[in-house]
Amino acid sequence: MQHQTYSIRSMTRGEVELAIEWAAQEGWNPGLQDADCYHRADPNGFMVGLLDGTPIACISVIRYGDSFGFLGFYIVRPEYRGQEYGIQLWKAGMEYLHGRNIGLDGVVDQQDNYRRSGFRFAYRNIRYQGLGGNSQGSEAGNAADKAATVVALAKLPQATLEAYDQPFFPADRTLFINRWVRQTGCHALGVLQGGALAGYGVIRPCRSGYKIGPLFADTPELADTLFVALSSHIGAGETMFLDTPESNTAAVALAERHGMTVAFETARMYTGDAPDLPLERIFGVTSFEVG
Repeated sequence: MQHQTYSIRSMTRGEVELAIEWAAQEGWNPGLQDADCYHRADPNGFMVGLLDGTPIACISVIRYGDSFGFLGFYIVRPEYRGQEYGIQLWKAGMEYLHGRNIGLDGVVDQQDNYRRSGFRFAYRNIRYQGLGGNSQGSEAGNAADKAATVVALAKLPQATLEAYDQPFFPADRTLFINRWVRQTGCHALGVLQGGALAGYGVIRPCRSGYKIGPLFADTPELADTLFVALSSHIGAGETMFLDTPESNTAAVALAERHGMTVAFETARMYTGDAPDLPLERIFGVTSFEVG
């Protein structure tokens, strides 16, 4: 039997598209422009395992700043599972992030494996599914409308967005977020209160329907205002998704108030201490793949 050679290296920009395709086949429903945004976050942070030159496995290990990393897109093609190709790639990815606090969103059936690799549970994220085309907000949200103004993020200085986003993530992600809010086909909105940015959100097209993420706001009322504005950009029959930290009860209430139902869940896990994030202001997670 001929010996097969297994090698691991960073993905090219084009190969990141392959990882996105594999994720779609796994039912993860990636965004149509995710590959470019994710590659921008860390051009070396996507790794591929090749068997005799053919890609069979991938992982994303995105470096943010000097002390944080996020792991995702851990996929081995079904016919090659259980043959240790995945674990070799996993070890290479973890080595790339060595010395950093590493985060991930783990699906239910893999959480025990992640614990054995040193990850500790922080909180659950819940994916809600519903229909777009909302035109009616809650009474509180409608009241907030009178004192708040929804604007296109593109009309605001870049530095304003960067400053507002910073507390919601454990490290600098300027390159990523500036690309994320400008991706083709998305709608990126901010809400101003007293002339200052008090929340922002993005809705983007995915393989199936649309996802809102992030959705950050200073109050539940402003989050509701943004949610309605974002969802109004898609058709009433279009499916949309919102990933919320379960610990933010106001975010859960928002999703349920707008007729959304639970579709999926993950566990946010870290190798180090859970970062001190303002979860009460996180109504929608940016991405399960890159944080």
